[in-house]
Amino acid sequence: MHYLPLFCPAPSSLTHSLQSALQDCRRQTLDLVQGITCKAFRTQSHPDFSPVGWHLGHIAYTESLWIAEYLAGSTKPFSQYERLFAADGLPKSERQNLPELYEILAYLQTVRSQTLDYLNNSNLEDSRLWHWLIQHESQHAETIVMVLAMHQQNFGAFIYPTVRPVSSTESNRMVYVPAGSATVGSDAPEAIDNERPAHLVSTGDYWIDCAPVICKQYREFVEDGGYHQAKWWNEAGWRWLKSARVDRPLYWPDDTLLDSPSSYKALSDQRNWDNYPVCGVSWYEADAYARYRGKRLPTESEWEKAITLKPERIHTTTGATTDPTTGSTTGLTTDLNPTDYRGTAYTGNFESGSVWEWTDTWFSGYVGFQPFPYKGYSQIYFDREHRVLKGGSWATPRWVKRPSFRNWYHPHRREIFSGFRCVSS
Repeated sequence: MHYLPLFCPAPSSLTHSLQSALQDCRRQTLDLVQGITCKAFRTQSHPDFSPVGWHLGHIAYTESLWIAEYLAGSTKPFSQYERLFAADGLPKSERQNLPELYEILAYLQTVRSQTLDYLNNSNLEDSRLWHWLIQHESQHAETIVMVLAMHQQNFGAFIYPTVRPVSSTESNRMVYVPAGSATVGSDAPEAIDNERPAHLVSTGDYWIDCAPVICKQYREFVEDGGYHQAKWWNEAGWRWLKSARVDRPLYWPDDTLLDSPSSYKALSDQRNWDNYPVCGVSWYEADAYARYRGKRLPTESEWEKAITLKPERIHTTTGATTDPTTGSTTGLTTDLNPTDYRGTAYTGNFESGSVWEWTDTWFSGYVGFQPFPYKGYSQIYFDREHRVLKGGSWATPRWVKRPSFRNWYHPHRREIFSGFRCVSS
């Protein structure tokens, strides 16, 4: 079905930009399932996550819902998929009885053709819904990568992605952020409802790690018995630890690799993980490690302020230590030369974007929050049961990698590509 208005305007630069983003995002999504096995396509890798095939179908269903039904006024195309692929249609455990891969790919293509027809022949006055759809697909694409990683993990064969290691110097470096106000959030067209409105926040001064905590640093916590000492854990975290019975991050290389499949063993021989960000930790684990170091997790405002601060306004400390009783930080402090820093996805001040980073902030709406495109997208999670994560991971598509973007998960969740950095007040 094609949607042709009586007047067909020439495509605008905004239309071309959205077309390009839609196509690039879709190519990245489809690349994820090239050569996928039937088992990986239709089975759960974890009880709390839907199978890969469901995410593909849900991407198509959501796009059709908002473009064909909401904008074009079509009467429920593909109604046969509504219960299967709607977010509230079936429990996750019942989402494994899926159509074949070729059928879902055809569904994606048919919906996309209708979407592009509508986009090419419409008066585009508000791009916000289109940006939301691109980011909706991006988020589910990352979830697909997570599901595939858990399939690998279940067979002892998780492969750490190719990300840039953190140098020893940088892993021990903190920067000083002066007290004052900063703008957080965003009013840009691509901003999700929970990022809005942009607003001023005020913070005290603090020191923040230049890079996420790396495996070498975290291993010291593991080997020092950090998972067996209640003094490092808050009450809820200690209860979780006793129930979860874990003693290391989920995605963690160690001596047990000697008994793992040859593909994983070969990887462990070839790559030293020590200088890579720790990955697969819950908020509770991140918080416990920070306490162990005499530090804490940053608030969301502290993280966003620091990540966007101009290099000339901050100072660094190398080999700094923090007194856990006074909170004072000592070390070699120098003015920051911007050329000392590797480039990042944002400003050049910090290394970020390899792992999502936990913050010490509950997910909630900013003052003036307005739900979009529907009330339940963000608002139902404003329940003081979800923590904010920032920055994006190696698997995050670029359309959601920005300082203001807010991810949210329960504090016990560790299947995501999550790490953290610490601050000292």
